[in-house]
Amino acid sequence: MPLIVNDYSWTQNESLVYISLPLKGVKNGKVDIFSTEEYVKVNFNPFLFEAILFAPIDDDKSVAKIGNGVVIFKLFKKEERMWEQLTMKNADKETIQAIRERAVFKAQEKAAADAKAKAVKKQEDNKYALETMMKLEEEQRTNIEKIKEEERQRATAELEAWKKEQMQEAKKKEAQQRLQRQRLEEENKLTKAKQVSVSVSGPGRSSDPLKPAHQDGKSKQKKKTNVPAPRPAGSIRISFTPRVFPTALRESQVAEEEAWLKKQADARRAMNTEVPELKDLKEEERNPDWLKDKGNKLFATGNYLAAVNAYNLAIQLNNNITALYLNRAACHLKLRNLHKAIEDSSKALDLLTPAVADNADARVKAHVRRGTAFCDLELYVEGIY
Repeated sequence: MPLIVNDYSWTQNESLVYISLPLKGVKNGKVDIFSTEEYVKVNFNPFLFEAILFAPIDDDKSVAKIGNGVVIFKLFKKEERMWEQLTMKNADKETIQAIRERAVFKAQEKAAADAKAKAVKKQEDNKYALETMMKLEEEQRTNIEKIKEEERQRATAELEAWKKEQMQEAKKKEAQQRLQRQRLEEENKLTKAKQVSVSVSGPGRSSDPLKPAHQDGKSKQKKKTNVPAPRPAGSIRISFTPRVFPTALRESQVAEEEAWLKKQADARRAMNTEVPELKDLKEEERNPDWLKDKGNKLFATGNYLAAVNAYNLAIQLNNNITALYLNRAACHLKLRNLHKAIEDSSKALDLLTPAVADNADARVKAHVRRGTAFCDLELYVEGIY
C-alpha cells in the first residue's frame, strides 16, 4: 500500500491554482506525474498524492515543475472564480473510480492524438525534406548542364578557331607553292630560250652573218684534215660496290633504305623470339606487313576484334610501325574501347616525332582519333589538344 501524502499546501486566485507538494527525499527522476482536466496524481514510491479537483482546469496550459525537493503545480482554471476547496466535496468511491477511469481514457486519447499528430508532422517533414532535396538536385543538374554547355561552346569555338587557323596556313602555304611554281616556270622558259639561242648559233651556221658561206666550208675542210687518228682499243675492268638493293647507289635514297633495313632486322629478331601466338602461323605469315594487311582486310569487313588481334601480333613483331597503332586505334573506336584508342593514338604520336611534312597525314589521323575518343568521353578540352 502506498503512503498517502496529505501535507501539501495550495493557494489560488480567480484564474490560477498553485499546489506545493514535498517529495520527502525522493529523487526527481523517480517522480511520475499524471493530470487531466479534473484529476491530478503524483506517484513517488512509496508515496502517492491524488486529488479530484473541485472544478475543471485547462490541462494544455497547466504546468508542473520539480526542484528543491518539491513539486509545484500551476493550474489554469477554465472558469474564473474562487474555489471553496481544492478537491471535490463528498466524493464517494464509485465517483472517484469513474473519474479515474475517465482520466485514463482521456489520457489515452490524448496520447493517441499526439502520436497521430507527430506521425503526420513527421510525414510532412519527410515530404518537405524530399521536395527540398529534389529541388537541390534539380538545381545542381541544371548547373552541371549549364557548365557542360558552356564548356562545349568554348571547345567548339576553340576548334573553329583552330580550323580557321589551319585553313589560313594552308592558303598561305598554297600561295607560296604557287609562287615557287611560277618561278620554276619562268626559269624553265629562260633555260629553253637559252637552249634555242645556242642551237641557232651552233654548228652548220656562221657566227658572223657578214661572212660568206663558202669561207665556212673551207674552214670545215681544214678542220677535218687536222683530226687526229683514233686511239687503240683496250679493256677496262669495273668492280661494283656490293649492295642489298638492285638499283644503283646514285638512284637510291640511303636514309630510307637504312630505315627499311632496320625495320626488317627488327622484324627478324622479333620472329625469332618465343611468342606463343606466333607458333600457329606460317613462316611467310610472321611478317608485320602481312599481318597489317590482314588486319586492314578484317577491318574493311567489320570484324574489328579479329583486326585488333592481327594488329597485336604485328606490334609484338615490330613495335615501331606507326600505322599499326593508328589502325588499332580505329578498331578500338568502333568497339567503343575509348581509353585504349587514346593510348594507341598517343603512342603513334610519340613515334611520329619530330613533326615533319612527311608524317603530317599520319599525325592528323592520330589527333583526329584521339580527339574523337576524348569527345565521346565528354572530355572536350583534352580532345582539342
